[in-house]
Amino acid sequence: MAVTIGSLLKRRRQELKLTQTQLCAGICSQSMLSAIEHDQYIPNAQLLIALSHRLALTLDTFSLATNYAVSGQPSFNAQTIALCNQHRYQELLALLLRADVIASISTTAQTQSYYYYLAVAQLQAVPQPDLAKVQGSLRLSLASATTAQPALTRLAKVTYACLTAKSGQTQGVMTQVDQALADIESAPFDENLNIVFYLAALTNYYLDKPRAGLKQLTQGIDFITAHDSHYLLANCYYLRALLTESAGTAPEKKQAHDHATFLAELFHEKVYKF
Repeated sequence: MAVTIGSLLKRRRQELKLTQTQLCAGICSQSMLSAIEHDQYIPNAQLLIALSHRLALTLDTFSLATNYAVSGQPSFNAQTIALCNQHRYQELLALLLRADVIASISTTAQTQSYYYYLAVAQLQAVPQPDLAKVQGSLRLSLASATTAQPALTRLAKVTYACLTAKSGQTQGVMTQVDQALADIESAPFDENLNIVFYLAALTNYYLDKPRAGLKQLTQGIDFITAHDSHYLLANCYYLRALLTESAGTAPEKKQAHDHATFLAELFHEKVYKF
């Protein structure tokens, strides 16, 4: 069974233990939300953005689908993964800076992983991160890149590009994005590759290039669903709504129609109209 916007919103609502009434309060009617969750109505960009905010979907805070070893000590790896997945970034940063954790790194692959997680922790642990430090950690991760972790290498490149674009800089951004996406569809599938498409589109969002972002995100959604994955799909649809709204070149009715047509073609399903 295909994963749809409705099923994704319902799953996320249930994860947060929200009732339909709680989710839709002040946004839409409960009957409309029910129709959305049952794939009888496709939300337009504005409605999807409002629901995504209520569901605490974010642009740049999510966990990896699969994780990487940062140490030769299983206990350190387990702690790193747990803290990252729980978004406890201050604790994660403190852990990664411990001398015994650093001393336990014994391979190039672990070095690559360590610096990627360090960059994530440096970025998320404080309200105003030191971008130069974060980028420095990403460069060290890339300098240690191995053929054993190709998805992580792509992640580091596109993360670097996204951060650069978010800071208002443009130099080298699209080169990093292109390198991250190069031959990605022929690479062995890894759910972390879903993030690469997402961050590539997000980079274009920060560069105020919504049409380029929409193109990359459509490719990403095709890639995700072709591999029977749903990881990060809800975030993808949220970003797609933002990019659609940012494009702002067509009336809302046409945007909603195009969105419905896109989904009907993607999922090969009938779209019910009211």
